[in-house]
Parts: sequence; structure tokens; C-alpha cells
Amino acid sequence: MNFLRRRLSDSSFVANLPNGYMTDLQRPDSSTSSPASPAMERRHPQPLAASFSSPGSSLFSSFSSAMRQTSQAPLGLMEPPGPSTPVVQRPRILLVIDDAHTDWAKYFHGKKVNGEIEIRVEQAEFSELNLAAYVTGGCMVDMQVVRNGTKVVRSFKPDFILVRQHAYSMALGEDYRSLVIGLQYGGLPAVNSLYSVYNFCSKPWVFSQLIKIFHSLGPEKFPLVEQTFFPNHKPMLTAPHFPVVVKLGHAHAGMGKIKVENHHDYQDITSMVAMAKTYATTEAFIDSKYDIRIQKIGSNYKAYMRTSISGNWKANTGSAMLEQVAMTERYRLWVDSCSEMFGGLDVCAVKAVHSKDGRDYIIEVMDSSMPLIGEHVEEDKQLMADLVVSRMSQLPMPGGTVPSPLRPWAPQTKPAKSPGQAQLGPPLGQPQPRPPTQGGPRQAQSPQPPRSGSPSQQRLSPQGQQPLSPSSGSPQQQRSPGSPQLSRTSGGSSPNQVKPGTTLTSQPRPPLQGRSTSQQGEESKKPATPHPHLNKSQSLTNSLSTSDASQRGTPSEDEAKAETIRNLRKSFASLFSD
Repeated sequence: MNFLRRRLSDSSFVANLPNGYMTDLQRPDSSTSSPASPAMERRHPQPLAASFSSPGSSLFSSFSSAMRQTSQAPLGLMEPPGPSTPVVQRPRILLVIDDAHTDWAKYFHGKKVNGEIEIRVEQAEFSELNLAAYVTGGCMVDMQVVRNGTKVVRSFKPDFILVRQHAYSMALGEDYRSLVIGLQYGGLPAVNSLYSVYNFCSKPWVFSQLIKIFHSLGPEKFPLVEQTFFPNHKPMLTAPHFPVVVKLGHAHAGMGKIKVENHHDYQDITSMVAMAKTYATTEAFIDSKYDIRIQKIGSNYKAYMRTSISGNWKANTGSAMLEQVAMTERYRLWVDSCSEMFGGLDVCAVKAVHSKDGRDYIIEVMDSSMPLIGEHVEEDKQLMADLVVSRMSQLPMPGGTVPSPLRPWAPQTKPAKSPGQAQLGPPLGQPQPRPPTQGGPRQAQSPQPPRSGSPSQQRLSPQGQQPLSPSSGSPQQQRSPGSPQLSRTSGGSSPNQVKPGTTLTSQPRPPLQGRSTSQQGEESKKPATPHPHLNKSQSLTNSLSTSDASQRGTPSEDEAKAETIRNLRKSFASLFSD
């Protein structure tokens, strides 16, 4: 570009140009005739030659104008970009699976993810949802709800889910486990996790987790009620003692539970189990004084005591008196132990029975679909909303990744190497190359074309394990054609030394561990032909072969080898710099 401008500013060059090739750089009345800067104006004064207009000058003028625009970009003469428009994050969609009795949108009103991203709440029951899940496209949810007499149909891709409804109930004939599978298929996070929601679709399956905790903590710390499981009616011959409570299948709110007083009633219930074609459990009836419920929402704990007033053996049926009690360490241990099942439960509750003889029995654990009770229902809903926002804030942003706390990312920097310095071995503090296994092939260096009086040699690393590759940048491989080659002509103290005059071929190398002392001695006794070009470099190669012969020893010997390697590098660099 500058060369072209200097040529155009030369009057003798312009005078010799054919007619019609004058550029608009020389036109004083042109809008683009001003130079890029005052400094360029002083460097390139306008010539006094007259301008000519012809059809052929337009092409050259366009070319010159384009080059001027290119030259202005590095000089910073381009117009600065305008103020960047702030990027508006799309709102996060929260799907709350619950009935219409609770309006969850008001509990999330004004809340934002990370304090800046809005939350849009979509609420529906399991019966009002349908979906399609994809491997890379996530999960598309179709919702058909009736709000104030108006049918609302909407499709969206939720970012988070709050499950407040049972996915499976035999008593009501509701089975929405396929929706839970689809949400899990789409990889959606939830409170509680969809993995735990699916596992809570069978009460005996959940009770098996309580048995594990019972065996881990013992009956004193975790008093679990005695229970027997039957996969069908056939093994249900009799009960060890009466009265007993028979629970059929998977149901909630006291449904499917029967109190059996004697053996005859037990036989009648067995026939009902056969008709239901499901599993059943039996547990000893406990004459309770009151029920205990310990709930955990995030890090908030509450304990309640419920006493039946109507006299029904089911405390959750009929009239009952509910009051909040103190949270003891015993209760905290129960709920904390149960909150660890199925990968962790953010919301859970433990139900127990306190008998009239003063003993406690744990009978059940509930997940995030548990009903809220007591005077602090509004507070508990607000705690759930805060917990969901906290979990949503911990998720990675779209298009970004969150580094693992166990293995933080750190850039790996490569130490710079001087141009004339060859790396003879791995640096200090790094693991040494692994020796070849017995019988395994060894990579050999491709032989260089031999010169008269200086046959090609193979140079090993100081550890005597791997030959240096041609791309290692060693001085012998980067020398000029007229420089002499170096060869080791010591007395043969190294078992890995290659004798002069031999031709290298790519063939397997026997392992060092398999060589016997007698074989090494025979090789050391073979005469070596002196090389006419060796002078001061012979002592260096002798030192290198001596370090090859010595096997790995004490740490002091390794440090001495490392020091020898550093000295050899400096010697080679000074030798070939001449």
C-alpha cells in the first residue's frame, strides 16, 4: 500500500503513465483525495500533475479507494461502535405439578434466578399434562387446564419442576409414572428429584430403604415398626399375633388400610387381596397415644403431634388435635437419615406412632408430595419457593458450563525451549518414561543417509529407554550438511551403545530387563573403531554413555544425572553455535 502511494507521488512515474490511469488521489477536488492522516499528508505531498478522466480510470480509482479504507482500520480511524444493547435473559419456566387449590405463582412473585432472571410459573396437575421428550431437544410439555371456566392450551419447555402431587395411587386409579419417566428422559431438574419421585411410587420399596437405615443405626436410634411383605395372597396363611394392620397395594391418606382382629377376619382379607391382584403388607397394631410427624424443607425442621378426638384408630381420619412440639435431636436424626435416600430428598417427612407404653415406632416416610399441616402452612410454602429458587440458581446457564469443584480447570503451559537446545530427557519433577515390556517392539529411529567416513548413528536418551525422535530438535539432526557427525566410541561401557559402521533397521529391541550380565560383558569387550573427527565432543559422549550404563539408583544419583544432562545441553549448544 505504501509502495503504491510512493509511486503515485513520484512525478516522473506519473508522467510515464498512459493516458487515463491517473487516480483520484491526485485530484484536488475529489472527496477522497485527503490522505488518511496529517502525518501521511506530510509524507506523501500531492503532485502537480493534472488529472485526466477516462473510462479506464474508474477501476483503478475503486482499487485505490478500497486500499485507503483498509489502511485506515489499523490507524484507529474507524467509527467507534455504538453502545451495546443489554442482553435480556429469557425467563426461566417453572412447572409446578399440583392441584388448583394453591396458587404457586404468588409465592414466586418478584423472585429471580441469580437476582436477575425472571421466573414464569406454569401450574397443572398430572392429569392435565402430556409431553414429548427428545435426546437433544429436551422435553416439550403440553398443558390443557381450565381456569375460571376457560380452557387454556399451552406448550412450553420447562427449566425446572416442583412436584407436589402423587404420581401413582391404586385407590384413585391414577398412574402417571409414564410422565415422570418422560420428564426424567428430558433431563429436567426437580424438587424432589424425579429419580426419587419414581421410587416413591411403591411404599414397600420405600420401606426397604427404612430397613437399611434400621440396620445401620440400630433399633434404639431408629425404631422401625415390624412389617411383613407378601407379593400376593398365596403366602398369607396367618399372622403371628392379632390384631394386625393389613395394607393393600400403594395408596395414600389412610386408604387401603384394614385393622384385622382375629384369624377369621384375616382369611377374609386374604381373599380381597387375591381379587385386588396386588401385593400386601402386615404390621402389628400399635395402640397409639398420638402420632408424630417430623418434616424437613431444605434446612427448616418442624415437629407436630396429632391426637385423635373421634376415637378412630387412624389418627388422620376423623377429628384430631394438632400441635407443634419441640424439635429434638432424636427427631432430627430420623428425618436427616431418611432425607439421604434415593440420592437426597430436599423435602420429606417422617411419620411415627407413640404408643401408650411410651415407645415410638417409625411407620412411614413421605416426599415432596406430602400435605402441609399446622399453623405454618403459608410459611412452609414460602420455604418451598425459596428452596426451588436456590436450586434453580445452582444450575448452569444456557450455553455455559460449570467447572467441577473436585478438578478445577487450569491451563497447561509448556516451558519454552531455546532454539539450539535439545531436550535429552524428561524434566525434573515429571514421571520418567515407562520402560518397554518384555517382548514388546521398540520404535527405532529412521536411519539417516550415511556419509563417507561418518556412518549414521543412533543416539539414546540419558535413561537409555527411548531413542530421540527426528523432530526432537537435537543439534546432530539440525546441523549443516558439512558438519561432522558425532558417534560414541567409548570402550563400550553402555549396553545400549551402537557400534560404528552398523546399519540401523526398524526392528524390535530386546528389553533391558531381559539382558543378562554375561551378554552385557560380551558387548563391552567388542573393539570399537576410532572416529577421525572426534575431539572434544568424545568426552561428552563418553559421559553420556556412562550415565546410560548406570541404572536408576538413589535420589542423589538421579540429581547428579540431571545435572550432567543440563551440562551436556549447554556443551552441545556452545559446540554447535560455533
